[in-house]
Amino acid sequence: MAAIKRTVCLLLALCGIVGFAAPGYALPDYSYNYSYWGDAEPAPYPYRAEKHVYGKELGIGHFNTPQDVFVAADRRIYIADTGNNRIVCLDEYGNLIRTIDGFLHNGENDDFNKPYGVFVDDKNEIYIADTHHNRIVQLTNDGSLVGIFESPDSSILPENFQYFPLKLQVDKANRMYVVAQGAYEGIMELDGFGGFKGYVGTNKVRFSPADLLWKRLSTKEQAEQMELFLPIEFSNIDLDERGFIYAVSSEANSNAPIKRFNPSGEDILRREGYFPPIGDVDVIRVEAAAGEDVGLMNTGSSRFIDVVSDVSGMYSGLDSTRNRIFTYDRDGNLLYQLGGIGTQWNNFQKPVAIEMVGDRLAVLDNEMNRLTLFAPTRYGSYIREAVKAHDAGRADEAAKAWNEVLQMNANFDIAYIGMGKALLKQDENKLAMEYFQNGNNRKYYSEAFKRYRKEYMWNHFGTIMTVLISIAVLAAAARIYWVRRRAHAYFVETRVLRVPFYTLFRPFNGFWELKYEGKGRVAIALSILLALVVTMVMKRQYSGFIVNYNKLSELNSVDELIYIVLPFLLFCVANWSLTTLMDGEGKFREIVIAVGYAMLPLVALYLPQILFSNIITREEAAFYYLFETIAVIWFLWLLFVGMMTVHQYSIIKTIATLLLTVVVMLFIVFIGILCFSLLQQMIAFVISLFTEISARA
Repeated sequence: MAAIKRTVCLLLALCGIVGFAAPGYALPDYSYNYSYWGDAEPAPYPYRAEKHVYGKELGIGHFNTPQDVFVAADRRIYIADTGNNRIVCLDEYGNLIRTIDGFLHNGENDDFNKPYGVFVDDKNEIYIADTHHNRIVQLTNDGSLVGIFESPDSSILPENFQYFPLKLQVDKANRMYVVAQGAYEGIMELDGFGGFKGYVGTNKVRFSPADLLWKRLSTKEQAEQMELFLPIEFSNIDLDERGFIYAVSSEANSNAPIKRFNPSGEDILRREGYFPPIGDVDVIRVEAAAGEDVGLMNTGSSRFIDVVSDVSGMYSGLDSTRNRIFTYDRDGNLLYQLGGIGTQWNNFQKPVAIEMVGDRLAVLDNEMNRLTLFAPTRYGSYIREAVKAHDAGRADEAAKAWNEVLQMNANFDIAYIGMGKALLKQDENKLAMEYFQNGNNRKYYSEAFKRYRKEYMWNHFGTIMTVLISIAVLAAAARIYWVRRRAHAYFVETRVLRVPFYTLFRPFNGFWELKYEGKGRVAIALSILLALVVTMVMKRQYSGFIVNYNKLSELNSVDELIYIVLPFLLFCVANWSLTTLMDGEGKFREIVIAVGYAMLPLVALYLPQILFSNIITREEAAFYYLFETIAVIWFLWLLFVGMMTVHQYSIIKTIATLLLTVVVMLFIVFIGILCFSLLQQMIAFVISLFTEISARA
């Protein structure tokens, strides 16, 4: 009896666990988006799968490796069920309307042979890429034949070209744009009668310089046997609401896998985001042939096999590497991603095509033989609402939607930028600057700062001019007072503390006094070195946002000791070691003083540069970098004069000595790394030997 009770209790407990457990298709509670720094930041999931459509459940048998899906203007869904040689028509909810597996042609039944693509125009006429019949078939909405377009004939096409149309789109002028197998020159453009008009767009040929050199050195017979340098074919295309062509190519490690062509064939896709629209950013770059066997989840770049245009300039690309969908706005900013590898409710095994069904998303998986319909979550809906409101000029609605997005995901940089744009339209310039800075967007921050600066100058013009005039008057009075009190003499001895500043403008006299009159001090040189370290820390930390590309949360002041003090010591040691062998008269102490004094321009110019960087726009940043250039050139000039004076070298010998000093510095670094590596190996050997002895004992 006790055993029965224990069994019943165990079963009840299991039932409770199963009852409260999430189903196997439960939606993950986060996705990710890339920050300005390239880090994958967690984000709420933007879409969730609401329905899977299987052929068997529709009563038409299983789908068989379907290759394409298209959504018409009336939101009917058309699937190219390639393996079954048919077109399946569904309503927007995934319910069956009909199937088309043939048509009457000259009074006889005709069928399809592996149709890879389908398109429906505004008149609901269906265009089918009947791939293995080498033709495009045009049908009415009820399946009656309108026309058949066989392989085009043109002198532009190669002699051995075999026509295998894979994907197609038709514009409002009835021009057909066809992605065909082996059409390396670009997208084929056909007129309304199937005549070949030319190619639209192309991919650049990619090859290694070594392959090109080898081919140039080979004989004609050897070159003919080599692999040709051909561009990558396009995988799929889509026409947006303005008639521009979105095209994708499944090329590994490409910086432009998604393109947008105008009628002239120029790529006009905006790539103004943190990263170009390339899918996953944080990946291990590998070659296409080597990427298949590597088990790392982030190995290899994204490879897009389909693209779909969306409203308000948005578009989505389908990545076949990790089965993910990436959605971008008009400027190329990543809005969200979804999907992944697996058999879970929201993942795919081998997705081949995507389409928009209003705000919903249809994804075709030809390995699982199903169509998945995704609906936006609250998070995804607010993003889409914000983008559409901003595109329509409704700043208030955009700001409200972006604020809701930030409530759900405070790590979303694009939301900060969108909020800033909305505030910019409302003339809230100062607040917009804060949002643009949080979103790391210097272009729009500069615009907001320019407006805010103009507004501030206008409102405080009187105060600003009063302060400037007062400073000028005080400076002039101080100068007059100093000149009158200074003793007039033909020779004024330069004191020790003034030597560094005297050397700035009269380097030959200054370094001469440093060496032969003993006015140089090691303590002052090291103080200048310390001041430079502090200045560089301040520069990295407090430079204006426009020119400051440092990640402030990861700045380490100790790094400045490594990047400034270590080169300083290396230069002094290397120069002293070298000049000792080249009849140099400079002592190590004098070299340290000369190098330290030569660094004073860096301190003198970097401090005002920091202040200046906080009051400039992006267009004025050239003056900031001019400060940088002047400081470095001034430093190098003083270093050159100092070494020439200290060692009493000629100009040519000084230049040669400085170049050799750099070589000796690199040699010292190499020896140091080598010694450190040997020391590590010795320590590892001793540890392993001790471990072995301990184990045997």
